[in-house]
Amino acid sequence: MKNFALIGAAGFVAERHLRAIKDTENRLLVATDPFDVVGRLDNYFPDSEFFTDFQQFEHYISSRPIDFTSICTPNYLHAMHIQTALHADTDVICEKPMVLNPGELEAIDKAQEQSGKKVFNILQLRLHPAIIALKEKIAHAPKDRLFDIELTYITSRGKWYFESWKGDDLKSGGVVCNIGIHFFDMLIWIFGDVQKSDVQLNQVDKASGILELKNARVRWFLSLDENDIPQKIRQKGQRTYRSLQLNGENFEFSDGFTDLHTLSYQQILAGKGFGPHEARPSILLTHEITNTPAFRFSEDHHPFLEKAH
Repeated sequence: MKNFALIGAAGFVAERHLRAIKDTENRLLVATDPFDVVGRLDNYFPDSEFFTDFQQFEHYISSRPIDFTSICTPNYLHAMHIQTALHADTDVICEKPMVLNPGELEAIDKAQEQSGKKVFNILQLRLHPAIIALKEKIAHAPKDRLFDIELTYITSRGKWYFESWKGDDLKSGGVVCNIGIHFFDMLIWIFGDVQKSDVQLNQVDKASGILELKNARVRWFLSLDENDIPQKIRQKGQRTYRSLQLNGENFEFSDGFTDLHTLSYQQILAGKGFGPHEARPSILLTHEITNTPAFRFSEDHHPFLEKAH
């Protein structure tokens, strides 16, 4: 049984981590968050210590036998919290994105090496059965084959989003990082390294472009705007739309997301997690896209772009 600490207990994604710690039969000794409404702890680890004061939390994990620190905080705090956990001599499990920019990534690499501890990133789409099967299929295709990909992900968000840290590009990494980094990681993992990236739309609530990978050309569209969801989907009351087309055919992976955090923890505890090296390509790409102004609207574009442009 491993001892865990958790930073960001009040955040949305924290519950998935709490469940994963419990499902893997480990123990949460302590959690922290500046917000004190964390009743969810009662469902998982009612005996865990809890601090709203981060210095008290730091002192606790530095004086107890903590094996792992799980980080579920806003994106811009990840680098600092990873450093804190490494300094306290614990391994780290961090939500996506591990960090926001190349400089922070280099700092984490150095801190990991100096501490002798490891930092793992939650890249759960790499563990999705349908996506693993797709990677196997592509791996057996002719080496010079270029696949045509169309990625669409629209997840509606209300006005609160743009008043929160998520709506601040400097804190979240922008819409591309906040909702797209898992998909970009998945595509790079399957189809190879980035060759070229064109950004055709780059707004606070949506973005689109063309991505050339070693074995694929990807037209992608990401949005937080409910109006971008196809009408027939909206009429059903659905506020999220996810689509991945491979050479004109739909690739279905809507199911199978429920237990991916628990599976991620199982892999990490077995020594098979994804570290800074694996996280690097998608971090570099999303950082580049976020900081690239949209510069052209060419004939080759995602079909949703015409309506959103």
